[in-house]
Amino acid sequence: MKLKIKTNFDLFYRKKNFKQNKIFNNFFKNLDKEKNFNNSFYYNFNKKYIKNVNFNKLKKFKKYKNIIIIGLGGSSLGTMAIHSLFEEKIKKNVIFLNSLDLNKIKKINSTKGKNSLFLIISKSGETLEVLTNINYLSNINFNKSNTIIITEKKNNSLYKFSKRKNIELVEHNKFIGGRYSVLTEVGMVPCFLMGLNIKSLRNFFSKKLPNSFITTLRESVNLNNEIYKSKSISSLIFLTYSSKLHNLVLWCQQLISESLGKKNLGILPVLSPAPKDHHSLLQLYLDGPRDKIFYIISLKEEDKKLSKNIFNEKYSFLKKKTFNQIKNAQKEALIKTLRLKKIPYKEFFMSDKTEKGVTEFLVFFMLETIITAKLLGINPFNQPAVEQVKILTKNILT
Repeated sequence: MKLKIKTNFDLFYRKKNFKQNKIFNNFFKNLDKEKNFNNSFYYNFNKKYIKNVNFNKLKKFKKYKNIIIIGLGGSSLGTMAIHSLFEEKIKKNVIFLNSLDLNKIKKINSTKGKNSLFLIISKSGETLEVLTNINYLSNINFNKSNTIIITEKKNNSLYKFSKRKNIELVEHNKFIGGRYSVLTEVGMVPCFLMGLNIKSLRNFFSKKLPNSFITTLRESVNLNNEIYKSKSISSLIFLTYSSKLHNLVLWCQQLISESLGKKNLGILPVLSPAPKDHHSLLQLYLDGPRDKIFYIISLKEEDKKLSKNIFNEKYSFLKKKTFNQIKNAQKEALIKTLRLKKIPYKEFFMSDKTEKGVTEFLVFFMLETIITAKLLGINPFNQPAVEQVKILTKNILT
């Protein structure tokens, strides 16, 4: 297992024997069966599923230098996470129109779509922000040569738009919710167009899940169960020691919030860039209310050695130190302090920043979230409160 995880949960973890937990064991026993999760998460793990997309037919769209992805929430966050981690490898200019941002719309309009591919994604085909952005991109001629739409094949606005304009359509499977869709057509089509190896991204499913992966997942879920049921923790702080991880945390934020924030349960996930936040929020983290759990995330990345120190003898210890050594020292100092203060944390280190290594991280968090939800007796796939806001928004506008 390339994803290294360490924990400090002395306050919560009571060493339950998960071999006796039928929910956990049955979960993996039925993982490759279509009936699992009411036909939902099965599609992520079905190694044949992604073949339903005709990638040969999409090769003609690889000629574009710019890719503009129009999608909200789960329609874009997973792709944003992958893009951030492989940005140096990707030779395309990728723009995410993932909110109502008039400044970004103006910039795209000013290009008149020159040398640009537009990838429009909405499961329902009725996402208000997506339809609004398309309307306001008034200088863009969306057509069969410069646009791909990913939506369900049903009588929705985007589907009808694709038929009217003869635009390339990729079917969004009706069983897949946005926050669990990163390894399906929603994430794999843009990754393919960006030039990434989608076979490697999905290679994690070619064999049975490693025992080390399942063992670590079992312990992590156990700890989650203890914390959620204790109701003493209200915030989950993601401390990231690389800017490449920020979008990955934003993806986790949606996954955790929409899946587990139900029935008066839930923990607020917060992105906290480090070591920057050592100098602003750390005092509160370490000496404020004991209502937080910390996820400390870092990855293996390029390094640079300091050849000389231009300051005085006081900082001679910096000489010949690498950039990552300095950041890791700050991270290790924080972890030691958390242990001393008995503050709960999990440390995640991504030692393999290949397509397969990134997928391991994504799969770990999706499975951890789903199994935690099942242990808590909540549905990890719906978001009923959000739907109410969507309905009221439409009522206000009409």
